[in-house]
Amino acid sequence: MTEETTSSTPKRGRTGLIVLLLALLLLGLLGWRGWAMWQAREARMRANAAESEQRIGALEQRIDALRRDQRAQTQRILDAAATNRVLRDEVLGLSQRGALLEDSVSKLADPTRHGAQALRLDEVELLLSQAQQRLAIADDLDGARRAYTLADGALQGIDDPRLLNLRQALAQERAALDTLGNGPHAAIARRLDAFAAGLKKLPDRAPAAEGQQAAWQRLLSPLVDVRRTENKTIIAPTERAAGQAALQIELTLARAALERDDTVGFRAAVVRMEAWLPQLWPDSPALRQRHDELKTLRTAVLQPSLPVLGSTLQQLRQLRNSGYSLPLPQAVATPSPSTPKVER
Repeated sequence: MTEETTSSTPKRGRTGLIVLLLALLLLGLLGWRGWAMWQAREARMRANAAESEQRIGALEQRIDALRRDQRAQTQRILDAAATNRVLRDEVLGLSQRGALLEDSVSKLADPTRHGAQALRLDEVELLLSQAQQRLAIADDLDGARRAYTLADGALQGIDDPRLLNLRQALAQERAALDTLGNGPHAAIARRLDAFAAGLKKLPDRAPAAEGQQAAWQRLLSPLVDVRRTENKTIIAPTERAAGQAALQIELTLARAALERDDTVGFRAAVVRMEAWLPQLWPDSPALRQRHDELKTLRTAVLQPSLPVLGSTLQQLRQLRNSGYSLPLPQAVATPSPSTPKVER
């Protein structure tokens, strides 16, 4: 029994060792296989991430290209819209010229209208001259508009296609005159009237805040009026009356300068009115508002510059100085009566 036991013990030891080695080999093989699979998985993930980044970069480039194309298309659309507006204006001008030409051709068929055309051309020049005189001398916009309307009616009665540019210049001049409305004189006169009405609402005393006066000043305020010596406001009633009269004179001078389009005189009168305000009324929000009104009036434009006005009269005179003359009416040919032949 002892020999069998001792012989079986080494066999079991070798078998266990082989099993242990096989188990370790299997574990190592499984570990290596798992590590290889993990490395392959990481490589695939990195490749997918790089491919995703490339795709994202390509998409961003594509989006940037689409945005640039969109901006270019928007600019082209804006340019096309501007071109269409210019073309539409040109088509409207051509249609207007075509309508005037058709009207002129239809009037040329009437030979009875040519006798008074020379007189009507003189009438047009006279009406245009009167319109310019009303604008230059009296700033009479309504009278100038009526004169332009009469000149347009007289010009429409002249059957000559060479006056087509003259009719268009007159239409532009009338449109420019309509944009003035009542004119700058009326607006400035209303502002002067509003300024004169606002002078009556100015306070004679400066608004004093509560708590600024001493107790003895508040007690003596019903009997004595205490003011600062550095204040430039005139206190004496006679001096105030003289100052207010001088201010009204300056206001009248400003209105007179406005009527005769004297910009220098108007601004000088406004500056003198600004100098009188702090001498007649103490500082207050209402007084500062009057100062702001005078500053606005000082920079006002009395006579607007419209280079279109007067262009029709200038073109008409240049046309006449170049030797323009109305065409003579063509005589209507009447068939002569044929003499009958007498047969013998």
